[in-house]
Order: sequence, then structure tokens, then C-alpha cells
Amino acid sequence: MSAEFVDTNIFVYAHDAADAKKHTVATELLTRLFEEGTGAISTQVLIEFYAAATRKMGIPHAEAQEIITDLGGWLIHRPSHADLIRASKLARRSKLNWFDALIVASAIELGCGTLWSEDLHDGQRFGKLTIRNPFRG
Repeated sequence: MSAEFVDTNIFVYAHDAADAKKHTVATELLTRLFEEGTGAISTQVLIEFYAAATRKMGIPHAEAQEIITDLGGWLIHRPSHADLIRASKLARRSKLNWFDALIVASAIELGCGTLWSEDLHDGQRFGKLTIRNPFRG
């Protein structure tokens, strides 16, 4: 089974119940990925989530650290210099912003078939990678 990459916004919704519908959908998605062992992220996702959790969501640092520690069993992409160059080319070619291009490039590098995000166009494809918005529909 192919790994499924998860963008930062999914983790934010899973840990913030302000939008009950998105919270439920995000929590169910992450639970499934934990159970199946098919979740994938990058260090960028960990960094962005930790910053959002502690600064915007008011989650205590120790709790945010525990959340990112729990993700240690997931497939994690640690971008190299060459990966950054590939992401910059992807950003130019696909007209993506830099941070979205890094996410897409990481998912591609890990061989993921799905990238879960609400920030990109649902159904958009990058080779074998398909963007899916779990909140659509």
C-alpha cells in the first residue's frame, strides 16, 4: 500500500476543535493512517505544526512535543539540498508557492500516491501523486 502524505493543515484541524466538522474529518484520517501505518510527512510539516500549535493554538510546548514525537513512526522526508533545488524547479514549473512546492516535492520523493491538503487543488496530479482535500464533499 502506498504511503499517504499529510500536509500541516490536517494536523492543525485534528488538534483544534474550533471547526467541528474539519476536526472530525482530520482526526478520522489521521487515526486511519496511524492504524494502517501508511502516514508520511516531512520535517517541514513537523516544524510548521509545532509553530502553529504553540503560537496560534496555545498548545503547551510539552504537549506539542509529544504530538510530534508520536509521529516518529511515520515515514519522514528530511529534504536535502538537492531536494530543495528540485522543489524550486517544481515551484517555477507548476506555479506553486515555495512552501507548497516543498510539500509536493517531499511527497513525491517518498513515493506517495496521495497528498492530503486543503491548500492545493483537489484532484491535481504531479506524476503518480494526487492531491486530495479531505474536507471536500
